[in-house]
Amino acid sequence: MRTNSNRSVVLMIVSVMLIIITFMIMSAPVLAEQLKIGISQIVEHPALDNCRDGFVDGMEKAGYNTGEDVVYDFQNAQGEFSNAISIAQKFKDDQVDIIVAISTPIAQAAAQVTSEIPIIIGAITDPVAANIAESWESSGNNITGMSDAAPNEAQLKLIPRFFPQATKVGTIYNAGEANSVVQVELSREICQDLGLELVEATVSNSNEVLMAAQSLVGRVDVFYIVTDNVAVSAFSSIVKVSLEENIPIIVADPTFVTEGGLTSFGIDYFTLGQKSAEKAIQILQGKLPSEIPIGKLDKPEELKFVINMDIAQQLNLEIPADLLGEADSIFLGGVSWDRSE
Repeated sequence: MRTNSNRSVVLMIVSVMLIIITFMIMSAPVLAEQLKIGISQIVEHPALDNCRDGFVDGMEKAGYNTGEDVVYDFQNAQGEFSNAISIAQKFKDDQVDIIVAISTPIAQAAAQVTSEIPIIIGAITDPVAANIAESWESSGNNITGMSDAAPNEAQLKLIPRFFPQATKVGTIYNAGEANSVVQVELSREICQDLGLELVEATVSNSNEVLMAAQSLVGRVDVFYIVTDNVAVSAFSSIVKVSLEENIPIIVADPTFVTEGGLTSFGIDYFTLGQKSAEKAIQILQGKLPSEIPIGKLDKPEELKFVINMDIAQQLNLEIPADLLGEADSIFLGGVSWDRSE
């Protein structure tokens, strides 16, 4: 009798313990698995770096804390497409949840490697011309994101306002980058409409940029540098020739005004990155990339008109008062003075 009683007690204790353990398991918070996001850029330069940092900031603002909710794998292709392919393959092998492709070659490499992992593009002028999307409204595949299409016409129209006597505009770009070819073709047409001649110098890597800039000396009145990754990765070489030969630089990307350009009217790449993060959030909420249109920063409030007065002084240029009055930001004495502040 005592044996049966002891068994009953043991069974009761075991049953109670099982109930408690089950309750604890059911009551415990469900730990969400960390997101893995691979971010790759073709080279390091201020615009692409800002796009990358803006993406991370946008994710943070949406509640995805770095190191807690999301882990990033940052990669740099060092200007080589073969490296871009290797990086994309690494992301695929690591089974990242999202790939952030900053620049056209990086996006093309990622699209070549995977058709399943969502790809968020950034700093790409024309994804349709680059053959990575069927249309702006729907890529038709695993790609969405933001374009950095510059307002080339508005930028080139600055030339007659700053330099009424200018007739020839020099540009330097990588003819192998679809992003750049689109901009230069458009710029050529705009220059013709403005009565200007576009003089082109092509490069294939950053080591050729100085020689390309020097080849334009005596042939152009002003430089116009589009958002070409090779040219801007060696922007200091263009600035060197600019200051030595008194050839002002108008840049498509305002980031480079403080690096030695005279002026720009363009987009903010940090904001571009933040907007790209918004596309990623939509995917995490269940949308397919093909259901999310590829966006642009083309509203007036999203563009900045910047003038570098330090460079103007070094080039002995007098900037018209009306242009100074229109500027959103003026760089003077090594400090950026923002009208909004």
